[in-house]
Amino acid sequence: MNESSARYFFIIFAASVEEEKMDTVIEDDELGSLIVRVNPRARSLVFRTKSDAVYVSVPPGTTMNEVKRAIENLRNKLLTSRRKATRPLIDLNYKTEFFKLSLVAGEKEQFLANSRLGNMQIICPPQAVFEDENLQNWLRKVIEESLRRNAKSILPPRLERLSRQWGLTYAGVKINSSQGRWGSCSARKNINLSYYLVLLPSHLIDYVLLHELCHTREMNHSDRFWNLLNQFTEGKALALRKELRGYRTEI
Repeated sequence: MNESSARYFFIIFAASVEEEKMDTVIEDDELGSLIVRVNPRARSLVFRTKSDAVYVSVPPGTTMNEVKRAIENLRNKLLTSRRKATRPLIDLNYKTEFFKLSLVAGEKEQFLANSRLGNMQIICPPQAVFEDENLQNWLRKVIEESLRRNAKSILPPRLERLSRQWGLTYAGVKINSSQGRWGSCSARKNINLSYYLVLLPSHLIDYVLLHELCHTREMNHSDRFWNLLNQFTEGKALALRKELRGYRTEI
């Protein structure tokens, strides 16, 4: 198998997509199924990611080589979209130390969300279809907003307490929706914290907060930084870092 065909297995192949009236299906090792369809009104290739496949709408006369080049050019973006589209269903009976999500049967024909500090209830209609993509998106949105409100109530006071306890001063704190990192600290000693932190057990929350507070003195991850963090974590900084890697910044 040569390099150009290494990533793909074509179930249906034609020199031009237009030559086949039915869909052309491409199986990709990373992206899964890509379903290519000719759209007489299309002026360019359009990619739409859904839970079952990536759908590619192409103008008449588009060749498979052109489709393959477009896939390679967009591969990273398509991978990101594909992961989002294939996320597992939200666990509606989810409980951590600082956040509890529960499902309650309702009588009305619509979903409702009832949120207060540390607790969120999803009230569902009798004939709810939880696999529905739009419903999953709505659930994720309201749950993330609840996490944000909880984080704003829980994290800043906790950070302030640790700052005073260990004499590590900072300029300010903001809560964000970062999924790439739990927290960060700027050169001006401004600390950013992901609201997903409230899904962690308390000792790991404190580890992340202390990690960022230590950056107010040591900006990099030098030996001096880890020695400083070990002073505030009873010598367990590396063990806590390893434990933290078992958690994800998502619901």
